[in-house]
Amino acid sequence: MSEITERTPQDVSPAAGPPGRAPSPVGAALGVLTRQREATVFIVAVVLLLYFGIRYNSTFVSQTNLANLLSETAAPIIVIAIGEVFLLICGEIDLSAGFVFTFAPFLMHYLIDFYGWPVWPAIIVSLLFGVVVGWFNGFLTVTMGLPSFITTLGTGFILLGLTLTTSHAYPANIPAATVGIGRWLGAAPWSQFIIAVILTAVFYVVLNRTKWGLYTVATGGNALGAREAGIRTGRIKYGNFMLTSTLGALVGLQTAWYTNTIDPSAGGYQPMFYAVTAAVIGGTAMLGGQGTIVGAFLGGIVLATLINGLNVAGISANPLDIVFGAAILLSMIANVRLARLRAAGRN
Repeated sequence: MSEITERTPQDVSPAAGPPGRAPSPVGAALGVLTRQREATVFIVAVVLLLYFGIRYNSTFVSQTNLANLLSETAAPIIVIAIGEVFLLICGEIDLSAGFVFTFAPFLMHYLIDFYGWPVWPAIIVSLLFGVVVGWFNGFLTVTMGLPSFITTLGTGFILLGLTLTTSHAYPANIPAATVGIGRWLGAAPWSQFIIAVILTAVFYVVLNRTKWGLYTVATGGNALGAREAGIRTGRIKYGNFMLTSTLGALVGLQTAWYTNTIDPSAGGYQPMFYAVTAAVIGGTAMLGGQGTIVGAFLGGIVLATLINGLNVAGISANPLDIVFGAAILLSMIANVRLARLRAAGRN
């Protein structure tokens, strides 16, 4: 009697096809899409870049336009999105990062031009201002028990009022002493994007290869279980609030150097909402427990391509929010469906 070998369901992958046969290209592609949260947004980014690059070749792919797309538009979204990813994984959000963005360059200007501070101490204190704001947000959220949406909404209004009151709602000139340093940190055509790439690589490692990243995911996935396992979840949230605000301050300084002016209308809610959108489009769950730095990077590229491409196409900025709203909804639908496919594959 011939021997009959029983094959369990785990021996066959849904995308692999029949036993002994190589998976089809479509099956392989579906396998990648179900395994990698970043795959979908990567495909969208490539399609958008190819579309605008082919349709508006002479303008869109020029060196000047690409520098504007990646440094002026994409880099600020990506950098703030990195911090928002860590907070969203924790189940929190920061609505004030855009207002730290606005006030930080004014603080540098006041310290240097009004009080005669040296350049580097003024820059460092402006970045540390972000740390202080993040700590305050953490205190109100973690220690006082307020929802982070309300906490950071209130902090954002305070910072907006502080900026408008101290600046009298007028723009200011970049301190002359910072021009040389600012060229390396934000004014040069590609410097902002290069820094965004470096930060993406660094925080990818932090999220995926360090205890801080592991504890961040545990805090958002099951806070009670994390606390019972000895993880100081409050400390994790404090740290991620401080990270996000500091990145907001960094982007504010970079933007001021890039535009060669300190503008009270810069920052605000727009860059923060763009950053959260980039994180969500990239595969970060707003309810906490999972997120991806690479996905946020790609989400920032998608949004920047839409902003820049529609501008090159001569389309009014008014319908842009419709596109972003639709992008958020479609990305959330895709993320939910892919999560179910991944769960089905594991089962």
